[in-house]
Amino acid sequence: MARKAGIIGGGVIGGGWAARFLLNGWDVVVFDPDPEAPRKVGEVIANAKRALPALSDGPMPPEGRLTFAATITEAVEGADYIQESVSERLDLKHRVFAQIQQVAPDTPIGSSTSGFKPSELQQNAANPATIFVAHPFNPVYLLPLAEIVPSVKSDPALIEAAKEILREIGMFPLHIRKEIDAHIADRFLEAVWREALWLVKDGIATTEEIDEAIRMGFGLRWGQMGLFETYRIAGGEAGMKHFMAQFGPCLTWPWTKLMDVPEFNDDLVDLIAGQSDAQSGHHTIRELERIRDQNLIGFLRVLKERNWGAGKVLLDHDARRRQAMPDPSPDSAAPMEMARMHVLPGWIDYNGHMTESRYLFAASETSDAFLRHIGADIAYVGTGFSYYTAETHIMHLGEAKLGDALSGTVQVIHADEKRLHVFIRILKGDEAVATLEQMLLHVDMKAGKTCAAPPAILDRLLPIAKAHAALPKPEAAGRHVGQKK
Repeated sequence: MARKAGIIGGGVIGGGWAARFLLNGWDVVVFDPDPEAPRKVGEVIANAKRALPALSDGPMPPEGRLTFAATITEAVEGADYIQESVSERLDLKHRVFAQIQQVAPDTPIGSSTSGFKPSELQQNAANPATIFVAHPFNPVYLLPLAEIVPSVKSDPALIEAAKEILREIGMFPLHIRKEIDAHIADRFLEAVWREALWLVKDGIATTEEIDEAIRMGFGLRWGQMGLFETYRIAGGEAGMKHFMAQFGPCLTWPWTKLMDVPEFNDDLVDLIAGQSDAQSGHHTIRELERIRDQNLIGFLRVLKERNWGAGKVLLDHDARRRQAMPDPSPDSAAPMEMARMHVLPGWIDYNGHMTESRYLFAASETSDAFLRHIGADIAYVGTGFSYYTAETHIMHLGEAKLGDALSGTVQVIHADEKRLHVFIRILKGDEAVATLEQMLLHVDMKAGKTCAAPPAILDRLLPIAKAHAALPKPEAAGRHVGQKK
């Protein structure tokens, strides 16, 4: 039975939380008095469905059930986890917590607050031990960071359990040791934001020029190394001490206005808003969200390929899913769904269709997931052994276009100590848009020749082959190029 997440507040952040839980197999109940909430949340979830599966290298779990509640009580009753994402008004949050704890006094309640400390959130609560900060970053369904901030009144065991729930849905819970206004990340962003406002107000730079300075330069470094590791490299071979010695004195120079805030008046608002409209007004917000998501997918997949930064979180999430996958048995013999993906802009040719190389990529994602499932993963390759693809035959049966959701299944036709013969189907819904027949050989990479796979792999592979022996042999298996149907 799927677990239930109660989401209180259906704005951009609440909708992102709903999508993150829903697409990771949780049932989600949302409460928001805004009559437009179902539409707004639905649009966020639609974007998430286009984006989040593209980060996974294994099958996504069955999607949970989404419902909208008429009351807070209905939303949180029976919930295993509750996330509050209402407006940044402390009195409102207190009223929400009071209503939640009338029916769910012991359920973990994470608050998406970007500024309030947990001790402030817990004031006058029926059970303060269950309330804590779980501050995410937009888009919640793609970015893994959640700042977890407890107080001295928090239940340590409940906090650890909440962190594990967040890991299960692919997030990175950063446990902040001491509560402080605005936590860690937003304090840093606030400093950058204040300086940016001054640069615009004083006519030094436009909103677009400031964004270009970030995304063409240090933003790319921060995205994969952060601040201190970036500066450590800047110190050269002498490291961080040299960097500090070289640039430390400038901390006393009047470079910035971080302790000074420009007057927040209509003129400043109009100046910033006007420049922002000129910069980005030709795109709708939903278009900008989709552009952002596709860029983030590209960045995150590169980090994933290198097992670095946020990529480590994605790899760990894939591993968790694989561990939870049941092994097939003869009683449930069926092609195994091993991958889900969406057709991305870079996958499309000049005809508007998915290009041939991407069908091979989709099959590779599917077979790689299967190899990991039987234990032939990257750690195994590190021991000097691997499965090499010796032969592939592809048939194009249908068309896939931008945004289409695809899945990849594996049917084992034959397996022995050295050979693995598989049939891969790339499906759009129930329709096969391509099939690929592959022969893989188990190889001693150092010797450069085939060898028998070890028992640890065969013990997982051969029962699957035995179960799949009961399946009809695919009609396309064994075909040669040009053979008539």
